[in-house]
Amino acid sequence: MSYHHQKRIRLLDIFRGIAILGTLGGTNIWIFAYLGDISYIFTFDHYEWWSSIDHFIRILSLSLVNGKLLGLLAIMFGIGLELKYQQSLRKGRPWPGVYLWTSLFLLIEGFLHFTFVMEYDILMAYAIAAIIVAFIVKAGMKYIKRSLILIGVIHLLFILLLFLAGLTQQISGNFLGGDMQETTYLYENKSWLDQIQYRLSNFLSLRGGEAIFTIPLNVFLFLTGGVLLMRKGAFANDAKGRYIRRKMLQIGLCVGLPLNLLLFVPGGLFDFPVRYLFAPILSIVYGSYRIYGRKKGIATCMGNSRKGWKSFAKLLCNAEHSLFDYFLWMGGLRRSSFRRLIHNTTHFMPSECCSSIICYSLAQIL
Repeated sequence: MSYHHQKRIRLLDIFRGIAILGTLGGTNIWIFAYLGDISYIFTFDHYEWWSSIDHFIRILSLSLVNGKLLGLLAIMFGIGLELKYQQSLRKGRPWPGVYLWTSLFLLIEGFLHFTFVMEYDILMAYAIAAIIVAFIVKAGMKYIKRSLILIGVIHLLFILLLFLAGLTQQISGNFLGGDMQETTYLYENKSWLDQIQYRLSNFLSLRGGEAIFTIPLNVFLFLTGGVLLMRKGAFANDAKGRYIRRKMLQIGLCVGLPLNLLLFVPGGLFDFPVRYLFAPILSIVYGSYRIYGRKKGIATCMGNSRKGWKSFAKLLCNAEHSLFDYFLWMGGLRRSSFRRLIHNTTHFMPSECCSSIICYSLAQIL
């Protein structure tokens, strides 16, 4: 494969940055702004986008950002796994080998984030998906294709079942989060230690539900968006790579964008299909094609240096906290509630410290 002997594909760093920043700014900040009430990142309860410009912007933001950058981040993890796999082959090292320890570290880090910051963690799901995909990749291309078909069909049928249940009003999007009043009361009035106790005592209910969606989807994205596209040369800075990315851009805009705009349909009917089925189709649009055609820019300035990655991770964290304050204000969170939220969640572990650890660790792992 041609990318084996090339220098670092520096523009992948930009993709990673877009994915991390979009996840922090496009999803997490809205959760923080509404004190952990995830009903605001769905539309089953708050769907009257025609009632005000604020509601319209929220639904538009959910259509274009929510879940899309998580898909892009999953693709980046898949690319990182493929590069690690090819490196192990070149150097004659056993696979998965050390990569399992890397995934285990990510799993522990995700659990720490879940415990000490907030329950809406994605790192544990990525870690479990990475371990599964590592063994699938080791088995060879035949098993990769079989796994894609099996996982894809199961995930598609599951989402279809939920969609049909929504049509018959037997299920709605709030079954993932349950009653949000307890959660908002917890983050507005309770102490940091109370929050930790709540998360640990409700671990399975808080993470088990979404894991059913995210782990199969992440495995699929690791294999398709990461491993297979990387082997096809989709991220190379040559004519073939640009052609593949142009096709990805066309598919994302012509297919992914209309499907994700179905969130504007009232009642939350398309909440699950959009977030867990259509979102990855739009994910491939972000950062594709044109940014790869430039020979100079952010990626060139960053180069291959570890110092550049550290600076970029720090930039992401600073941007996160700036956006955090801005969206809290936009979300209409009362100043007193804001102060209680910050005091309760950062009294023992400052958010700057935790975010810096997560951003820097992602920079190393990816």
